[in-house]
Amino acid sequence: MLGILGGTGPEGRGLALRFALAGEQVLIGSRDASRATSAVESVLEHAPAGSVGGGANAEVAARADVVLVSVPYAAQRGTLAALTAELAGKTVVCLVAPLEFNRGRASAVRVEEGSAALQAQAILPDSTVAAAFQNVSAEDLLVPGKPIDSDVIVCADDADARRLVMDLAEGIEGVRAVNGGGLANARYVEDLTALLLNINRNYKAHSSIRITGI
Repeated sequence: MLGILGGTGPEGRGLALRFALAGEQVLIGSRDASRATSAVESVLEHAPAGSVGGGANAEVAARADVVLVSVPYAAQRGTLAALTAELAGKTVVCLVAPLEFNRGRASAVRVEEGSAALQAQAILPDSTVAAAFQNVSAEDLLVPGKPIDSDVIVCADDADARRLVMDLAEGIEGVRAVNGGGLANARYVEDLTALLLNINRNYKAHSSIRITGI
């Protein structure tokens, strides 16, 4: 079962929809259980009946086997620090891209640990952290039936966790998973998010990435 912490935002709901359509059981988490319920209802308008549930973040973290973190960077430390027991022994996938905005332009925020994913691993020493899905358009994910023309770069120090997340990613129509190596490489993938958002602004588009030559 997949859990998505902070799953009420566009990225979380979009991934919940795509994973449910791929046959996964998904739980949407939120600080506010009522917001999670509303998000579940919106996803179930397009997903198979019974494929998506929800609740408070702590409940979702405890019940899920693999947990995706889709909270804003400013909320990541507090959210994960409160869930170390629930997340122990599990694969945790960090979707977080630390960003700031100035007059509508995105820029990457430097993280003391090196990246949001490395910060997550430092907070969760008893979990196995991977990084993925930072560069996928939330707007496209939310459109049922629309192929996602994108690579998803997956970084993790644990090879089994990396393979698990790559397989999950390729369950989404149109996605190719790319082995991004160790978790130290996640910072480069996170920084790409700022570039893509600025390209989107310039072209009024939903840009994504493809790695050629492999």
